[in-house]
Amino acid sequence: MDKLEKKLHDDIKVLTGFVGIYCRGKHGTRKGALCPDCSELLAYAHQKRRKCPLDPKPACKHCPIHCYAKEQRNRMREVMGYSGKRLLLKGRLDLLWHYFF
Repeated sequence: MDKLEKKLHDDIKVLTGFVGIYCRGKHGTRKGALCPDCSELLAYAHQKRRKCPLDPKPACKHCPIHCYAKEQRNRMREVMGYSGKRLLLKGRLDLLWHYFF
């Protein structure tokens, strides 16, 4: 796996984790499962991440392109805010580092 593929894989893994935390907390799903809305948002995020034309890819909130549609961008902002607070409380600073930078 080359460096770009690893970065893509790592980004998707982090996205999946954040959406999972959000879905468990807000929608009461069990670990490893997502509700249909969160599953749809995660699929959308995967698609957008795979097609990102920027190299190196900046954090989405710092990106000049903003490829997410407004509704999905707002939903992802809510997911990241909710999940980020939970990760901070659990001491998962490694994932927060990825989120902020």
